[in-house]
Amino acid sequence: MELLPLTPNGTTPVRVLTIAGTDSGGGAGIQADTRTMALCGVHACVAVAAVTVQNTLGVSGFHEIPPQVVADQVRTVVGDIGIGAAKTGMLASTGIIEAVAGVCQEVGIGRDGDIPLVVDPVAASMHGDPLLHAEALDAVRYTLFPLATIVTPNLDEVRLITGIEVVDDKTARRAAEALHALGPRWAIVKGGHLRGAPDSPDLLFDGETFHEITATRIATGNDHGGGDTLAAALACALAHGYSVPDAFAFAKEWTRRCLQASYDLGAGHGPVSPLWRLHERP
Repeated sequence: MELLPLTPNGTTPVRVLTIAGTDSGGGAGIQADTRTMALCGVHACVAVAAVTVQNTLGVSGFHEIPPQVVADQVRTVVGDIGIGAAKTGMLASTGIIEAVAGVCQEVGIGRDGDIPLVVDPVAASMHGDPLLHAEALDAVRYTLFPLATIVTPNLDEVRLITGIEVVDDKTARRAAEALHALGPRWAIVKGGHLRGAPDSPDLLFDGETFHEITATRIATGNDHGGGDTLAAALACALAHGYSVPDAFAFAKEWTRRCLQASYDLGAGHGPVSPLWRLHERP
């Protein structure tokens, strides 16, 4: 694959901000985001929205950061350091979502600003543990999605947000249309959780045209953090000025390589791994 360009040593690299929750097991969340950003050659900035208590077996609890503190992190980073793109992950509550939406509009992050925004609407862990209060789904739909350059829900999140169960190409297209109708510039329906499919088909929609990108499914149970990794890689490519379809194609292949390099960890699901990048020659 063609990697993102690296900045010469001693030169300030492209900056990307992740607004998300932590993963104490290191496989997903902010840890997955910053790992991919670093190995893409990007300087990662963070706004911590929640602290989870989790390992490879699941999430046993989480603590929300006060909404104003989350917003202040974003404002402080953008005002001093500047960023080329931002992404969201676990935002946990209506209050945090509203605070993030407000500060994004203030500093020019989002579909109508100068800074692209990737919204990964994290609602539950891969084990089914809730990471978003149920009443916050409307805030995702009507406050966060309208600000997004692109949204990247998995199939469980598509069902929660749109009420559509994706089982084939026809329902994937219906879901993409329903997601786009909520306001983002682009919507993705990811096929990675469509377990019956021999491949991993993803559908990208801008309100007029469907773009389908398919990759061979990687047979592994070590896929923790795959959605975070894809969204982070997408944000990195957007920060480099890629178009949304090209950025998504890069992120898709990056994530496929990370799935190939995934490893066992603990007694549950191990993480996808961007460490393969360390073995690549320029």
